[in-house]
Amino acid sequence: MDQASTTATPITFDDFLKVDIRVGRIVAVEAFPQARKPAFKLTIDFGPEIGTKRSSAQITVNHSPEDLVGALVMAVVNFPPRQIGPFMSEVLTLGVPDANGDVMLIRPDRDVPVGGRLY
Repeated sequence: MDQASTTATPITFDDFLKVDIRVGRIVAVEAFPQARKPAFKLTIDFGPEIGTKRSSAQITVNHSPEDLVGALVMAVVNFPPRQIGPFMSEVLTLGVPDANGDVMLIRPDRDVPVGGRLY
């Protein structure tokens, strides 16, 4: 769905349940200079059920590595891995555009256990 769209095609609740969105804690952030657009490589801990996964995220405008380590984020954990240049991204870290179209991460506003599923 592009940002110009006002609404997406309707789905059923069962369709929504197919998307596994979990909370994880960022444990490491690395620069990703090989990415086409500025990005970070994130290592995210989703707890014992899912484990640690990696994600490429174009979040360099609104987020710094120092502020990201230890932060909670939301991510889709059941998409197939995606090759981003030389990096294999295993989860899709979720965000929304700010007023300039740059990504702001979606994060719980309080500390919650990692691995919790969005519902």
